[in-house]
Parts: sequence; structure tokens; C-alpha cells
Amino acid sequence: MAFSITHHKPKLVVPAKVTPRETKHLSDIDDQGSTHFQMPTIMFYKYNSSMEGKDPAKFIKNGLSKTLVFYYPLAGRIFEGPNKKLLVNCNGEGILFVEADANIELDKLGNSIKPPCTYLDLVIHNVPGSDGIIGCPLLLIQVTRFSCGGFAVGIRLNHTMMDAYGLKNFLNALSELIQGASTPTILPVWERELLNARSLPCITCTHPEYDEQIESKNAWKFLEDKLVQKSFFFGNKEMEAIKNQVFPNHSESTKFELLVAFLWKYRTIALGLRPEEIVRLTYIVNVRGKSLKFELPRGYYGNAFVAPAIVSKVGLLCSSSLSYAVELVKKVKDHMNEEYIRSVADLMVIKGRPELSKSWNFIVSDNRSVRFDEVDFGWGKPIFGGVPKAISFISFCVPVKNDKGEKGILIAISLPPLAMEKFQEAVYNMTFKDVEGVNIISKI
Repeated sequence: MAFSITHHKPKLVVPAKVTPRETKHLSDIDDQGSTHFQMPTIMFYKYNSSMEGKDPAKFIKNGLSKTLVFYYPLAGRIFEGPNKKLLVNCNGEGILFVEADANIELDKLGNSIKPPCTYLDLVIHNVPGSDGIIGCPLLLIQVTRFSCGGFAVGIRLNHTMMDAYGLKNFLNALSELIQGASTPTILPVWERELLNARSLPCITCTHPEYDEQIESKNAWKFLEDKLVQKSFFFGNKEMEAIKNQVFPNHSESTKFELLVAFLWKYRTIALGLRPEEIVRLTYIVNVRGKSLKFELPRGYYGNAFVAPAIVSKVGLLCSSSLSYAVELVKKVKDHMNEEYIRSVADLMVIKGRPELSKSWNFIVSDNRSVRFDEVDFGWGKPIFGGVPKAISFISFCVPVKNDKGEKGILIAISLPPLAMEKFQEAVYNMTFKDVEGVNIISKI
């Protein structure tokens, strides 16, 4: 759909009060190689007659200034120390804020606001020189007003500073301060030393998520520029169809375990790899989860996740029943504990902060419980809120309702065009639905 957005001159928003000028260390989980990118998040809000005459950009900008008093490290800049260690210069320089106006009604965009969002580059404007990790603003927020009175809030976050849960804490604080609170309900906690390596680092667990095979890595890099994205909706019927493909003893597996096993197997089939090739499934495990019994303060907003990998030969994964993949997922999940977290932090120091493997790896992050679709700045909850696309081989599960109002999981997948066709066919065969009913067809 052809429409235009006018971007106003970017501005720096600084804390409303004087904040401490100091240097803060990121944790060894924060500055691992795989967080060195800008993470997008988008929320779309419909017109609300009770807020008539109130400019969301003005309210959010003023709220950001107040919120940065509490989250003042976000107004600083990152620099690199010895051994690639990242530190924050808390200098109060500010975050980037962009106002924009679109010459279209929000409703006209339809499903294209959902992953993979067709208009991502318009609602999160890449201000020249702002997208680096070192020495750049740590947060960019754009408010785009639509002609109907609706608006979008696009966020681009330096992932080294915080994860999705940390960003949600920040947005909750912003929402409260916009609506009149003097302090956030949950005060932010830095304490990044809680996720640092031990004084005598020692890798005590196996970490295939960081094993790199040069040939496989180069093969994926060759494909990256040729990828297309499509989103797949999995509601109750689709999940029931997947559950019917596993052995009875796996039927009580969680939706996420079943879904990632399914996606991994049929994505691998679609890629058409050699049977002897090694493939990986890496999924993000939140350290804050009760199952890990790892205590972090309630207001901790740093990165607090590990990313265990499952490994299999292509031939075995593709020829076995889906239960084989589910069993692998459950086994790795059962081995997550505090020692594993400590081992990851130690590995970062010992091995120079490596990235997650790109060797036929499929990374999945379950963002459903973060609930970006509940962030209310006074205009009500967004009609969509979440990560707006897959990022190379990283996919994100977000909660949505389909056109029939059914709740489910939406996940964007990146694949080469031919592989995407094969994957769609697999979804069709597994869920007994027409492809259009399962997918929101759109490309980036």
C-alpha cells in the first residue's frame, strides 16, 4: 500500500533532573556477542475519543524525560574496555526521539502491522549514525500519528542494555509516569554483578550453542541476503494437529515445546540439507523463570537469559517422528539450572564473548509472557504489540488474535524462497488447513 510518513527532526530527550555521572559495568550476560544488535519493538494504538486533542508524541516525550531520571544509564553511551568488556558512561546525553505523521488511517494497514511488519523502516526511522552499539544513543523511540487519530510507538533498543522483560519494565514505568505517578511501582535495579563470571571462571557445562562450523556458517551467510519472511499463526486447532503427531507420553508437553520442535523439524526439511549435516535449535530461557530457582531483584532490567542449543544430524531429525525433536527439547530444558547460567557467564570471559552459532542454527524466543500488547499510555491497549519481524535466523513468538478473534501464537520465519514454499506445504500437511488460513502473507 502506497502511503507516506513525514519524519520530523530527531531530538535528544534527557532526564528531567540531574542524574549521577558515573561509569557502570554491564554483566557478562549483557555483553555476550549475540546481544550486539538493535532490537525493534512496535505497538499500534487506535483512536480514543476520550483523549481527543491530546498529542501522544508530547505525552510520551515528556514521560520519557521523567522515566530517564530512574533509568538514567539509558541516557548514557556504551564504550568498550579490556577483553571486549562493555561499560556505560552515564553522561545524561539522552535518547533519540522522533515524531512522525502518516497520511493514512491506521485501519487501512490491516494485518500488515503484524509480523513481518511491512512498514518497519517507516515507523522506526534509522536516524543516520544512530544504529551502532558503541557511542550511540541506547534507545530510539518514534511516535507516528495516523490521520485517524491512532498512532504507533516504534522502539529500537541497544540489546546489550536490557532484554524484553527489562524493556517492559521501562515501558510500564513510562506508562505510570505519563498518567500522573511520581515514581514507578517497580523501581529499576542495576546490580549487573549478579550475572557476572565467577572470580575463577570455569566452563562446567557443554555449550553447543557457541560451537561454530565454518562451512555451515558460510552457507547460511550466503543465503541471508536472499531470505523472505512470512508469519504463521498457530491457534488451538493448529496446536491440536501438532499434538496428534507425537507419542501419547509427549501429549502433555507445553505448547512452546511442541511448537519449536515442529518448526525446527520442518524448517530443516524445507532447507534440503545433506543428511550428515549438523543442525541446531536454540531457544531463549529466561533466568527470571521460577524453574531455574535463580533469584534476581524484581526491578532487575538487564539481560537475564541463557540460550541452550539442541543438536541433531539432519537425517535423524528429518526421518524420525516429531516425538524425537520434542524429546530433545524437553531434555535440554530439564538441564537448565544455576550452574548452567554461571557456566555461560564464565564462557563469555574465557572465550572472548562469542556470538551464538550461525551453523544451521534456528533461534526461537518466546515473547508471549512479556505482553507488549498490554502497554497502555492512556489511550488503551495496543491492537498489536511486539517484536515486528524475524531477525535472520532468530524468530519470536508473539500473542495475537486472528481475523476470527481466536487467540494464538504468531511467529515470523525467515527462509530462502524455495525453502519457504516447502515449509508452507509442511504447515498445510500438518495442520490440514489451506495456506492462506495459516499465514499472514507478507514480505520485508
